[in-house]
Amino acid sequence: MFPVLFRIGGLEITSFGVMMALAFLSAGWVLSAELRRKGEDPETAWDVVWYAALGGILGAKIYYLFLYFPETVANPWRALTSRAGLVWYGGFILAALLIWWRLRARGLPVLKFGDAIAPALALGYAVGRVGCFLVGDDYGGPTDRPWGVAFPHGAPPSTAFNLRQFGVRVPIGIPDEQVMRVHPTQIYEVLITLVIFAVLWRMRKRVATPGVLWFSYMAMAGVERYVVEIFRAKDDRFFGVMTMAQVISLLVSAIGVAAILKLRSSTAARPSTDAPAGARPRPAG
Repeated sequence: MFPVLFRIGGLEITSFGVMMALAFLSAGWVLSAELRRKGEDPETAWDVVWYAALGGILGAKIYYLFLYFPETVANPWRALTSRAGLVWYGGFILAALLIWWRLRARGLPVLKFGDAIAPALALGYAVGRVGCFLVGDDYGGPTDRPWGVAFPHGAPPSTAFNLRQFGVRVPIGIPDEQVMRVHPTQIYEVLITLVIFAVLWRMRKRVATPGVLWFSYMAMAGVERYVVEIFRAKDDRFFGVMTMAQVISLLVSAIGVAAILKLRSSTAARPSTDAPAGARPRPAG
């Protein structure tokens, strides 16, 4: 893996930081193109990206601090200043709220912009997860599959000891210091999310109801994260075998599906304006 790309004096340029920057840039580029196609100002994309970056990083950190509250209380300075400890759903929630507020403040159509944001967000997420792979973070449990990957210099390394700390069942005979091959769940997420991006990109010109594309992203992204969490090495399985992220994923998917059904039923119930006033529909046949 390549956690540090290069150093400038005492400053480390990490692969995670570079990929995060590329994630926001690629999302901004896609969003700009979509806004132009929709007849909106493409420069608004970079305003949205700024609020996404602000809310994404702050929200991810705040979520982590509360999720691991005892560690935060034990060493608050380290918890606040560490480059580690960024949780996706915390960033997603705060960024979504900030972008919603910003769009409303500017008088822009929220659902229309949400549809443009959906494919951009999927692509940005996929790019960002490459950074997680390069630094050896967010990997899965042990596997003997040929695509298993060992992270000897991961964050943390995929040793038997660290996996046990995550609550993963590792055979007793394996020494703590042994580096193990694990599921590269970061790559699983990259591949699945690229499929989601492709689906949304194909749907974008076919869906006429504002909001459907955005809520389709929520429904698919929730399922994707729920499935990947099954393979993740996690120590936050507070709900039996389910992690906190899985519980949130179910909620996100449920909101997405419910919103799509509501939007489609509202569109179906809306009277058509295609027929001239006073015209009566003819019976079929």
